[in-house]
Amino acid sequence: MGFVRTTPPRPVEVTAVFPELAPLARPAIRLHPRPGAPSARESSVGGPLLWPAGEPWPHCEDAHLHVDTGFRESPTEVRLRRRLQARRRPDDRPPAFTPEEEALKERNAAWLAERLDASPPWPADCPVPMLPVAQLFLRDIPLLRPPGQADLLQILWCPYEHEPDYKPSTALFWRSVAEVGDILATPPEPYEADYPGYVPEPCVLAPEAITEYPNSLDLSPELQLMLDDWSRWQAAGAGVDSSYAEYPREFYHVHLGNAPGWKVGGWPPWGRTDPNPQYCAVCTVQMVPLLTIASREWNGGEGHSWAPQEDQAAALAGSSYAGRAPSGPTGVEVGSTDNMQIYVCPASPEHPHTDLIQ
Repeated sequence: MGFVRTTPPRPVEVTAVFPELAPLARPAIRLHPRPGAPSARESSVGGPLLWPAGEPWPHCEDAHLHVDTGFRESPTEVRLRRRLQARRRPDDRPPAFTPEEEALKERNAAWLAERLDASPPWPADCPVPMLPVAQLFLRDIPLLRPPGQADLLQILWCPYEHEPDYKPSTALFWRSVAEVGDILATPPEPYEADYPGYVPEPCVLAPEAITEYPNSLDLSPELQLMLDDWSRWQAAGAGVDSSYAEYPREFYHVHLGNAPGWKVGGWPPWGRTDPNPQYCAVCTVQMVPLLTIASREWNGGEGHSWAPQEDQAAALAGSSYAGRAPSGPTGVEVGSTDNMQIYVCPASPEHPHTDLIQ
């Protein structure tokens, strides 16, 4: 981990104003992904996996109906296009590929031609190789609670939307690093992606431990009414901007509740729907958030308050990392710039996980 990202202090210490919220505090680790070139032995988003050479690569076995959406790019093409966009010229002339990029483009075209010639048209029931989404080592993310002797979490997804929820299907693997041995050098890739937002860019991480509080929708009606009491905020001398006087709960929602962005643990980022608890399909225990896969690291406007101190200037100036907005370094977009929540069983992490878009 070669860099640091630090969440700015919250504008108000929420438990000093509302001590009733203190029992609801949860630990979380913001991952702070940023464009880079992680190795298979590093925690990453969208990077190479420490995958055993003798273990089959996961494939999605669902039917993949190829509706003509106008998007037919392979993951390699998506990443090459992003590189060109990152090098846009001031005079709007298209930038040129580097020799390495030209070679990669030619290899990708040859691979696609070979694949299409072997099975035209692409069959709807053909298994699709999954794409790496995140690799997290326990040494970097101590909040993980792996089963047995596992010390590595790997999450992949299929870059197609699947019915009935129209989201990528996910696969989760716990493993022990000491048992990996030789690493798979060239994992298979899907022939295309439904949508470029399902192709993560390789990112290094700067994990940061924080404490967060529930989304306002997760609070009881009594606690929600308490947050709506503007006199309570005033009496505490919180110094909240008077523009929130009519809707003080919004101040909590924007600045004080659960943190945005990629994170492990913490509270769910409700908003697309009301709270929707997930229960283990094996033992019926209520599941807990494992990983938030976020379309944005922070929101616009006043949501900039969650931008790390090291990124505040870039966030306010609208500058970019490797051609991407500072709040979207991974290139991932799920839903309508929403979040995908991965849930696991707290009693038995080896029980099947589930996922939900919020």
